[in-house]
Amino acid sequence: MTVPYGTPDAPRIAVRGEAHLEVDPEIARIGVTVAARGKDRRTALDDLTRRNASVLDLLKSYGDAVERLETGSFSVTPELKEHGRGERVHAYHGRVHITAELTDFTALGELTTRLADQELTTVDGPWWALRQDSPAYREARQQAVREAVQRAREYAEALGTSLAALVELADIGAEDPEPRFVGKASRARSMAYEAAADTSAAPLDLEPQRQHVHAQVNARFTMAPPRL
Repeated sequence: MTVPYGTPDAPRIAVRGEAHLEVDPEIARIGVTVAARGKDRRTALDDLTRRNASVLDLLKSYGDAVERLETGSFSVTPELKEHGRGERVHAYHGRVHITAELTDFTALGELTTRLADQELTTVDGPWWALRQDSPAYREARQQAVREAVQRAREYAEALGTSLAALVELADIGAEDPEPRFVGKASRARSMAYEAAADTSAAPLDLEPQRQHVHAQVNARFTMAPPRL
């Protein structure tokens, strides 16, 4: 797209404003996978149901610390005998995946440890993030706009003049055929814990990972004609 350059009476100046924030995460997500294996379908289902209920009860016991709790995929898969004839089943494997979202990070270390102590239970995470409506995104956008105005003002002052009017303000990529995402919370490292022995394990010390928020805008202004 061709951008007009203005006129001698109304010179145009185009700048980019950027903001980079580093903030504390607001939520932590963990994934919990409960498994069971049995010689027959009913045994596998009964064990899976019991272990799933135990994990859900544990998660719900933390009250408001667990803000969201969702059950994802569920499967029961027959395992055929490797060298047998026909469709002879050797065992059945059951699996349920649960996702939990926490806002109280003081309970996170203890909860992940207790979950990992459950039978045939795998814990993945945590993944740190910001809420979609986090004030950090608004602050980053506002800082990017202020930075664009300040940069344009400095250019105008270098010419001995001042800004006259804002002509255009746009997110980076807003006019592209395929929009680009220029700012999002970073994803934390992933950790997995397999079920431990019957002995109680000490709570894990989990340090929240700082989140990086980026915002960019394009701005175009007109300025009073400078005396060159």
